[in-house]
Amino acid sequence: QVQLVESGGGLVQAGDSLRLSCAASGRTFSRSIMGWFRQAPGKEREFVAAISRNGGRTDYADSVKGRFTISRDNTENTVYLQMNSLKPEDTAVYYCAADVNSPFAWQITRTTNGYDYWGQGTQVTVSS
Repeated sequence: QVQLVESGGGLVQAGDSLRLSCAASGRTFSRSIMGWFRQAPGKEREFVAAISRNGGRTDYADSVKGRFTISRDNTENTVYLQMNSLKPEDTAVYYCAADVNSPFAWQITRTTNGYDYWGQGTQVTVSS
C-alpha cells in the first residue's frame, strides 16, 4: 500500500509560483504511476498532470500545459508539481494520487478511477 501526504500549498498572487510535494510511504512507490488532481468548490475533481513509473513520460491537462511541471524522485519517494504563472482559476485543493496496478513503465493514467491511493490534499489559493 501507499500513503501520500501533500505539502507546499499556500496563498499567492497571480503570476507567482509554487512547488507542491507529495511524500509517499509504502513499498510500491517506484512501481506506481503518480498523478496530480485538483478540485475547486462546486466542481468535479479534475486531472492536472501525471508521470510514468520511471519518470520518462508525462501528461498535462491543457489548462496547465506550459506552466506546470511534474517530476518524481524515486530515491526519496516524492513527486513534485512545479506551478508557474499561477492564475486565479488555478485555485483549488490539489491532490496527489498513485496507480499501483500498471505493469508498464511508460504508462500514463489520467482518469480519477484509475488511481488506487489519494492524499488528503493541499490548498492553493491564487489572488488577482
